Amino acid sequence: MKSDIEIARENVMEPICDVASKINVDPDDLELYGKYKAKFSEKFLSTLGDKDQGKLILVTAVNPTPAGEGKTTTSIGLSDALCKLGKKSVLALREPSLGPCFGMKGGAAGGGYAQAVPMDELNLHFTGDFHAITSANNLLAALLDNSIQQGNELNIDPRRVVWKRCEDMNDRVLRNIVVGLGAKADGMVREDHFIITVASEIMAILCLAEDINDLKDKLSKIIVAYDFDGKPVTAKDLHAVGAMAALLKDAIKPNLIQTLEGNPAIFHGGPFANIAHGCNSVRATKTALAVGDYCVTEAGFGADLGAEKFLDIKCRKANLAPSAVVLVATVRSFKYNGGVPKDELSKENLEALKAGIVNLEKHIENIQKYNIPVVVTLNRFTSDTDKEIEFVEKFCKDRDCDFALSEVWEKGGEGGIELAKAVINTIENKEAHYKPLYDLSLSIQDKIKTIATEIYGASDVTYSAPALRTIKNLTELGFDNIPICVAKTQYSLSDDPKKLGRPEGFSLNIREVYVSAGAGFIVVITGNIMTMPGLPKKPAAFDIDVDNEGNIIGLF
Repeated sequence: MKSDIEIARENVMEPICDVASKINVDPDDLELYGKYKAKFSEKFLSTLGDKDQGKLILVTAVNPTPAGEGKTTTSIGLSDALCKLGKKSVLALREPSLGPCFGMKGGAAGGGYAQAVPMDELNLHFTGDFHAITSANNLLAALLDNSIQQGNELNIDPRRVVWKRCEDMNDRVLRNIVVGLGAKADGMVREDHFIITVASEIMAILCLAEDINDLKDKLSKIIVAYDFDGKPVTAKDLHAVGAMAALLKDAIKPNLIQTLEGNPAIFHGGPFANIAHGCNSVRATKTALAVGDYCVTEAGFGADLGAEKFLDIKCRKANLAPSAVVLVATVRSFKYNGGVPKDELSKENLEALKAGIVNLEKHIENIQKYNIPVVVTLNRFTSDTDKEIEFVEKFCKDRDCDFALSEVWEKGGEGGIELAKAVINTIENKEAHYKPLYDLSLSIQDKIKTIATEIYGASDVTYSAPALRTIKNLTELGFDNIPICVAKTQYSLSDDPKKLGRPEGFSLNIREVYVSAGAGFIVVITGNIMTMPGLPKKPAAFDIDVDNEGNIIGLF
């Protein structure tokens, strides 16, 4: 089998203006980045408010396993399949981060014959959005330290600086650092930290902003530090908003590329779901809904992370309501959750499958709590047996879920026809009545407990002393009426990556709490989750190179 990048390179792409014409977008409505990439113009985006909205389809998954589930691949293949059925379907997905590309996880352009192209450019630099976000983040950090150095008129307490620098790379040594060493002119010595760009509040703000004015309003509310009296110091106080907005003026425009089958794909924004809210931009989703019959979007990692945040944060803030949720799984993932080692997943094992499918069961129950119909799709592997597939299909139908096999990795859109028909059938025959999981009027701790018990299956929540102090402080400051964004391991419903299946009776351990006042949610750090990942012993970067013709090789 050819590698993903070989398949992508052999594909003959259509000029991006021709792709745009399929959704009635004129060349004058695009800002071109070469022949195959474009941004939608602000003038065009401003006209979409009165357009009829299509149906929103959210693609999510069970907790990821080493065998891989193929959520992005399924999203792309589903959209291609809908187009094959004569529907006008538009993808709205996240841009990849450089960190995973050079680390362990790889890119985020799909795989096999269900990919977005140009795949290599999408995974590396793309249109520069992440670089703009990184620059805006670090400009704010520079202005903050400069304010302290130049007389500290804002009375900032250097011990209570909460704004962190960022870069879009996995670099563990930058997690905890000391800045300002040297002479007096080199700044005040203090502890500082780096996070990966996809965890930056500015990434979240860009993905939740409706337009440039909303972007600036959200940027102005970012809390960067507290003064010696305990009062918040904001980006507005530092006079940073205009300059940050100038750096982000193009990054806020959604990007248009295409699938291998020449269908429109909007990629924009990229917050991680295990340490941020895990959804592409509101602007991208609303653009796709305005120009298509269907918008296929996804939320990162398992439904306990990305889907929960999509439904409790993004949908609530952007007034979105999905018509259906597609839950991606594999027979191999069930067997892994049932205790089978990775190197034995190809063998038929109905007992392990039955033991591990409880992970799927919990995710189905969770989505149904939002009053949205569920379609379960099995990303099929050649090792899957008829008995295993029949068991999973019956399991899903017994729980009022449509079921479909997906073979999009091997066959592209054609391999997603069964799934596309199941999704259309669900949307046409089962009503969705989306409602959030919790009311914003609940206290911070009650909202956290609701997520922990209802979504994760925890029996209790424990807090570090600093986390409790922060919650008390945020409540006093009036930040108790906004959503919760939990940073948690993606590998388990709990905060312990080793607890597979459907763990019960555990405590969720809250280590740290802080407010992203601009984005409009409270971040809750659990367990050992890191906001700056590290590289594995043999990172993917070892295999990436450029050949004599300038083609990137080794990227997956």
